[in-house]
Amino acid sequence: MPFFSIIIPLYNKEKFIENTLKSVLNQTFTDYEILIVNDGSTDNSLGRVLQFNDSRIKHFNKENGGVSTARNYGIKEAKSDYIAFIDADDYWYPDFLQEIFQNITHFPEHKVFTVAIEIETPNNTIPAVYSIEKSKNQDCQIVDYFDASNKESVIWTSSAVFHKSIFKEIGDFDVNLKSGQDTDLWIRIGLKYPIVFSWKIAARYVYDRDSLSKKKEYIATKMDFSKFSGLEKTNPMLKKFLDLNRFSFAIKCKLYNDRDSFNRFYNGIDCKNLSVKKRILLKLPSFLLKQLVPVNLFLVRIGLNNSVFK
Repeated sequence: MPFFSIIIPLYNKEKFIENTLKSVLNQTFTDYEILIVNDGSTDNSLGRVLQFNDSRIKHFNKENGGVSTARNYGIKEAKSDYIAFIDADDYWYPDFLQEIFQNITHFPEHKVFTVAIEIETPNNTIPAVYSIEKSKNQDCQIVDYFDASNKESVIWTSSAVFHKSIFKEIGDFDVNLKSGQDTDLWIRIGLKYPIVFSWKIAARYVYDRDSLSKKKEYIATKMDFSKFSGLEKTNPMLKKFLDLNRFSFAIKCKLYNDRDSFNRFYNGIDCKNLSVKKRILLKLPSFLLKQLVPVNLFLVRIGLNNSVFK
């Protein structure tokens, strides 16, 4: 049995999938299987994959049902105890799996392992910024998901590895949600499991201009977190995390002149969880907001969560 099962959901990523797959095959740790779940691609994505001849690669074809259905399909087919996901346009550095393996060896009682990530935009590449301080002389530490994710999430789809038992205990990606299935799963994980977080940057998120998450329609259908309304009343860290996400989505809705969605997110916020700057930004008219944020606008466009307007 391979040590890792690596799941790659694939839908119309012919421009990216080769580089993504090469980054997996170039790992210094080699005991893994690769499960590529083709979610009904209509371009030459599958053809690009079939160019690779490696016994560790397995192909699965299914009708288009969305990225979460593809990830869940991969979970069911995975043979390993440890599951990694990488989106078909993202990238791992060669030591990603080795870093995770070492941390699993050092912390075998834990079930969620992740590394720092960087974001590649058309103009530059920037490291993600987290809301925790690096422990002195420690490159790896155990963190609370909500405490650590008030800027950027310490879990990104392409930066984390999960013990397979997690999905039996709390469920997999919720395909009933229109969007935000990944954030929903990270919240459920954060409520139950501590995170083994490495400060080593070993993964890269690649911004795709055509990605669904950059479009106005996607922002309007973003999850409203109502399923956690009961829990957030008694969990202050969860409440703050949700309010910062609501703030981010509310600002994006205002920039898109989507008043109904803005009100939906805004009405759920306890402004005590926001800085004075954020409270002011929420009150500004959209035309003025657009003039004030040209430097940060790219963060909105690439769908980053809470770093927007920090």
